[in-house]
Amino acid sequence: MGKLFFTACALVAPLFAFAEWNVSFDEWNVSFDEKTSALKAENEGVSINGTLSFKTDGRNWKIVPSRDGVKNRMAIVDNRGDVQGYVVFPKNTDELEMLFYHRTAQAYRGIMTFDGGVKFAADSFACRTKPAGGERVLALNCGGADSLLNDSVFSPSSDTLLQLSAANLDISTKADGNFALKMSGDIGESSQATFKFGLVKNYYKNRYVPYYKPLNRKNCPKTPTGWMSWNTYFDKATAEDNLAEARIGQKFLQPFGCEIWSIESWQGNSDKLPVSKFHHLDLEVNEKQFPDGMAKLAKDIRALGFRPGIWISPYGTGNTQFYEKHKDWFLHDSDGKPIWSWNGLYTIDPTVPEVLEHIEKLFRKASREWGYEFFKIDGMSGRNKSYCAHLYERPEIRARFKNPDCPNPFELTVKAFRRGIGDDRIFLACQGHTSGPEAAYAEMARTGADIVHPNKPVMWKNVLLQGRCTINQIFTHNISMIADPDTVLVRDLPLEEARTTTTIVALPGQLTFFGDRLANLDPARMKMLQQTLPVADVRPMNLYPYFDMLPVWNMAVKHPVLGEYNVIAFFNWDDSDKIITATAQELGIPEGGYTCYEFWTGEVYTNFNPTYEMRVPAHGVRVLVARKSVNRPRIVGTDRHVAQTGFEILDEKWDGATKTLTGKISLVKDFPTTVAVHVPTLSSYCTSVKADGAKVSYTTDNNSVKLTLTKSPDNKTDAATFELKF
Repeated sequence: MGKLFFTACALVAPLFAFAEWNVSFDEWNVSFDEKTSALKAENEGVSINGTLSFKTDGRNWKIVPSRDGVKNRMAIVDNRGDVQGYVVFPKNTDELEMLFYHRTAQAYRGIMTFDGGVKFAADSFACRTKPAGGERVLALNCGGADSLLNDSVFSPSSDTLLQLSAANLDISTKADGNFALKMSGDIGESSQATFKFGLVKNYYKNRYVPYYKPLNRKNCPKTPTGWMSWNTYFDKATAEDNLAEARIGQKFLQPFGCEIWSIESWQGNSDKLPVSKFHHLDLEVNEKQFPDGMAKLAKDIRALGFRPGIWISPYGTGNTQFYEKHKDWFLHDSDGKPIWSWNGLYTIDPTVPEVLEHIEKLFRKASREWGYEFFKIDGMSGRNKSYCAHLYERPEIRARFKNPDCPNPFELTVKAFRRGIGDDRIFLACQGHTSGPEAAYAEMARTGADIVHPNKPVMWKNVLLQGRCTINQIFTHNISMIADPDTVLVRDLPLEEARTTTTIVALPGQLTFFGDRLANLDPARMKMLQQTLPVADVRPMNLYPYFDMLPVWNMAVKHPVLGEYNVIAFFNWDDSDKIITATAQELGIPEGGYTCYEFWTGEVYTNFNPTYEMRVPAHGVRVLVARKSVNRPRIVGTDRHVAQTGFEILDEKWDGATKTLTGKISLVKDFPTTVAVHVPTLSSYCTSVKADGAKVSYTTDNNSVKLTLTKSPDNKTDAATFELKF
């Protein structure tokens, strides 16, 4: 039971003496100073401080310590000095509740307000953890921006949540774990007459991620990017095919931040589908396709400036000779027949110690002797029993283990992978589930299904599934694991569908790998890939899963130069054109006029308010940058990146006296970048444009100026400046 303590100073002179009130529970210590109306509540790792006040009919009433000896409440006192209501703390648990209500037989309206701040862990961020029915908007965050819908503050390092509740709630991020907090409610409405402060420990671990560890950024300080061969070459890629693609990637993708070149389908017999026939478990190399071996290929990839990556599926093999040599390592049914899985004709038994030792040595060789730095380990947690996380959980399979009492054979394999790879390499679990042990050992998880099927082109149904998996799984992204939605493929898709898959992957800042044959990619489609790099630093804002195809994704952005704004994607998942809408309330933004830039078409819109409405083609997407309207020219967006986080904008200034807009922008080699500047009135028009460190051209229309900048050959930096006079 909680302990309650009450203290009050003596009232020597009623007009000048003030009381202090304290109450302690097992989890919370609460104090109130009548003189300053300061309320303080503390729990392990959290401090809440602010002013508690009550106003009715335009008049402020006082809140004072209880006058009747009831220790867990304070009194609401009118201007005559009479007690008219109470503030009660009814619970003594990890949730602190404040209930305010009328004294018996009293009837009046009034607003109770708490105005103050929260001090929490340094890595904490504002978020939402209480879902509402019928939500249509996927909420994301970049840079610590805020939403009017936020109801919590979360610390990834401790997996601890501070959950707040009030009829009217506003959480504003300051810095380093400090937040402004305002809560209010009407005493005349029972549904509004409660404030709650709940400290929830092990938020993810107890709900969604039982093996929760905060994401380890040591091996990948930023989300990796790369290319892999499978989704267009499938089992036919040779060493030279991979290197030829890497040379193109070096020219067109590496300058934008592409860093990993990953090799797939390299094992003995790897040129013959299906995957279950591949020779996985002995690091046998297909000499026809990789005549110089895998160590030489890793060296060649590194010489081109990329980090070498490799795919492997180590839960089984199609190699009969290997099986016969190590028959005791594999699972057999009650008739003695080998048990098949997606990984191979013969599936390993991880409860055999020699199996784990072999796997560890296998990965250590690929990591240390061959030199690979990125490991995509497949066959783990797919959707059915063909994948080993599911297979090993089935009672009829567990009975066939050498040690059937082993509590979690699958975890044994994941730990062996990690030991073999080493702590300084990147581990992608494919498919990986945050609900399994992968979360404790791997940096990232393939959360989506394959974007293509072997020897078939990508189709709309694949893109649709990529979107569905992203919507469902993004709530753990950049918190416990980096989400991998599978590759961006744009060559074979119609334009609108290519824009959609690119936005699905890039806007939430997921792992971004490419799979097209780069040699066959036209400049417009290559630019799409460039517009996803580098990966945006994005976190989910709603920390719970969705299961519907949400039509609107809203990313709140806080930028050091551009301030706070929103990037809103309108997805049309249907087969015909339609209008997609979203209200300011759904988006969690203030109502009012907004100026918008649409990324894919370059259009500039003025005065969206209060409902956003976009006509979107079938299977298409429109991405709006929404900034509060101001009566002066300013930057509203660029064509540099799908996520529109503004990392390329280094400075922006407006001089009202000279009517001059200046800016500074980061450019990539000789690749042009277009900057859209909104011009608010027809009476304002651009009289001159110039740039330093870049060649510049521009176009104008009724409400915008668009300048295209290309770095000058003599510019030794990545930055250029520009100036527009109006």
